[in-house]
Amino acid sequence: MNLAKFENALKIGETAAIEFKRAGGTIEMDTFETVCSFSNRFGGDIYLGVLDNGTVVGVPENAAQPMVKNFISAIGNPDLFSPTLYLEPEIFKYRKKTLIHIHVPSSGEVHSFKKRIYDRVDEADVKVTATAKIAQMFIRKQEIYTERRVYPYVKLKDLRWDLLPMIRILAKNNAGGSHLWEKLSNRDLLKSAGLYAEDHVTGKNGFNLAAVMLLGRDEVIRDICPAYQTDALVRKVNVDRYDDRLTVVTNLVESFEQLFKFAALHLPDKFYVEGAERKSLRNIVAREMLVNTLMHREYSSSYQAKFVIEQDRMYVENANRARFNGPITLRNLEPFPKNPLIASFFRNIGYSEKLGSGARKMFKYGKLYSGVEPEFFEDDVFRIIQPLNENYSFDAENEAGSQKGGQNEDSETTQKTAQKTTQKTTQKILDAISNNPNVTRLELSEICGITADGVKWQLRNLTKSGRIARIGGDRGGHWEVHDVEHPKT
Repeated sequence: MNLAKFENALKIGETAAIEFKRAGGTIEMDTFETVCSFSNRFGGDIYLGVLDNGTVVGVPENAAQPMVKNFISAIGNPDLFSPTLYLEPEIFKYRKKTLIHIHVPSSGEVHSFKKRIYDRVDEADVKVTATAKIAQMFIRKQEIYTERRVYPYVKLKDLRWDLLPMIRILAKNNAGGSHLWEKLSNRDLLKSAGLYAEDHVTGKNGFNLAAVMLLGRDEVIRDICPAYQTDALVRKVNVDRYDDRLTVVTNLVESFEQLFKFAALHLPDKFYVEGAERKSLRNIVAREMLVNTLMHREYSSSYQAKFVIEQDRMYVENANRARFNGPITLRNLEPFPKNPLIASFFRNIGYSEKLGSGARKMFKYGKLYSGVEPEFFEDDVFRIIQPLNENYSFDAENEAGSQKGGQNEDSETTQKTAQKTTQKTTQKILDAISNNPNVTRLELSEICGITADGVKWQLRNLTKSGRIARIGGDRGGHWEVHDVEHPKT
């Protein structure tokens, strides 16, 4: 047992991948629920003999070995687990106390415990009953790209051939004046793009899902992906419904154009010069967000994608075949193509650039656009949240001065904007706890419109400052608000 890893877990506390269990002389059923949820998600570590708050109490030394045997017997019992699991718990000592460590790797299958499927959401084991959510879990476990699925009965007449002249022009311009697609026939162009292929499992040839999504006629897309659409909304005045709405159900090439025009209509285009070239920060940010939600979406899912513009933020969210769970930063950014054929097609026509460059551009130009960096969150539903501030205006000279250590108006504006955003979120959390002391972190995330990690950061700061207190553990406990009317600022 790596004691340094254990001590670090005690410092961090329970997370989506760390779980503490009291465990007297027996293993409770909720431990097996966590095993199931970790297996279905991205894996994790369970420590028996630790309270929810990180206090090490240990397990009875004479009971540790029987507990391990009972655990192994339970996870190998097909009446309890389907499919069964094989794990090797480890008994170890920490400050003269006996503990048990169970490492649960992410499984290649979806598991159930007592005929119930569990998923890990933030720090909780959640029972999954919705058919769409269960389907998304199976999608996450797939080792194939669903965009490659061949549809042998899709014919030439089912595709928008009228788009190919424009496609050739876009590819030519993007390549600097010459592109292979100019000289190829329509069918050879699609073969070159990987959109017509052979299914090596069935031996059948045909157009694949990528071809249908990129160039399919609307009625064909509707037949193959009946839940596909992108809902674009503006909620600045009428926040309960919307000020403007666009429902996009066409092919991806035209979907991008429609969504981009919608963004340009409702977002301010601020003046910015980089070197000697004027750049549209609005266009750069909107383009990267929209391309991402179209290019990396999991199209076999029934989850409806969204592009929403609000007063102080805009965001996109779409179904995703997640590689891990949590925020994406420049430090942990590891680009992974969710739909490599669609991504390659977009790069050829200039809608996107090399893999990973879009996120880096978002972090750079998103902050220049509003003064605050965007948030990326990887999960079964992928989200990009870009804060908005119409009053913010980037000043290159003042920015240069601030980098030398001076304080300027823009940096003060950025700081004030970030502070106001944080204060608004803080107040939403305090109000939510006052109305419902049993509110969960997941519910707070939905109420505030921030990630689960953002909620965790807020709760930690509010607890340290004495504004709130947690009474009891994560399960069965509740929150108390202290001095809401006169908060410390």
